[in-house]
Amino acid sequence: MIGDLARPVLKSMTTMDSLSPDLMRSSVAELEQALFNHEQWCEGLYSTLICRLPPDQRDMEVDAHRRCRFGQWYYGTGSIKLSSHRGFEEIAIEHQRMHQYAATLLNASTHRVPISVQDYERFDSALKRMRLEIATLKHDIEDALYNLDPLTGAASRIGMLTKLREEQELVKRKVHSCCLAMMDLDDFKNVNDTHGHAIGDRVLVGFARYVMAHLRPYDKFFRYGGEEFLLCATGTDLVTGTGVVNRLREEVSSIAHEGSSTKTVHVTVSVGITLLDPDVSVEESIDRADKALYLAKSRGRNQTVVWDASML
Repeated sequence: MIGDLARPVLKSMTTMDSLSPDLMRSSVAELEQALFNHEQWCEGLYSTLICRLPPDQRDMEVDAHRRCRFGQWYYGTGSIKLSSHRGFEEIAIEHQRMHQYAATLLNASTHRVPISVQDYERFDSALKRMRLEIATLKHDIEDALYNLDPLTGAASRIGMLTKLREEQELVKRKVHSCCLAMMDLDDFKNVNDTHGHAIGDRVLVGFARYVMAHLRPYDKFFRYGGEEFLLCATGTDLVTGTGVVNRLREEVSSIAHEGSSTKTVHVTVSVGITLLDPDVSVEESIDRADKALYLAKSRGRNQTVVWDASML
C-alpha cells in the first residue's frame, strides 16, 4: 500500500554539520546530476504517455524507485553522504510514491484505458513534493557551504548571530539551557613564528576537526577569528558545559600536530564559558565568555574559567 511506505533506516540528525566542505561540494554536484537524470526520466515518461509508446518495463516493477538512475544515486552514494539530513528520508518517500503512481499511469496507457484526472493529480502532487524536498536539500547544503570557514571547516561568523539568537529563543521559552564557550589556542603566534604559517594553518585545521568530531550533531562550532573559536553547547548547564570543554581542552593538548622538519607541535587551549542568558543580548553573552577567556589567559593559560558577575 502507498500509505505504508517504509522509511529508510537512516541516522537521525538535523544539520549538515557532519559533512566536510569537500563532501558538501561533491554532494551538490552529485545531487545536480541525479536531478538532471530524474528530469530526463520525467520527459521520457511524458513522451510514453502522450505518444502511447511501449513503457520501459523497469518502470512497471515494484522496485522501480530503486532501478531509475535517481534511485541508484539515492540508495548508493547519496545515502552514504546525505543520510544525516532531516529531509533526506522524505525524498525517498515521495520518490517511491511518485513511481507507484507513474506505474498506475503507464499501466492504464498500456491497456488503452483513459488515465483518470485523480491518478494524474496524485502523480503530479508526489512529483512536486519530491522536487520541493530536493530543492530544500540542495539549498541547505549550499547555505551550509556559504557559512563555513574555508580553512577549518567550522562554521564562520556569517550567520553566527542569527543561529545564536534562534538558540536564545529556545532558552527564553525554557526549552533547554545553553552554554557559550570561547576557545583560544595558547601562544599560537609562537607556532607561526617557529614553524611558519602553513604549519599554523594545519594546527588550526587539526584542532577544529578534532573538536567538531567530538561534539554532538546539534552543537554549533564557529571560527570566531584567527585562532579563536566559539562553541554553542545546546541543552547544557554550566556544570555539564564546563565538563565538556575541559575534556576537549585536555584531549587537544595531547594531539601531536605535524611541524616543520621532524618536529611535532603541541598546543593548549584556554576557555571562557558562560550561559547563554535569555535576559541580555547574544552579543553580551559572547562578551561574557570573552572576558572569562581573558581571565583564563591571564591566570596561566590551558584552563577553563566560568564567567560570573564580578567580571563586569
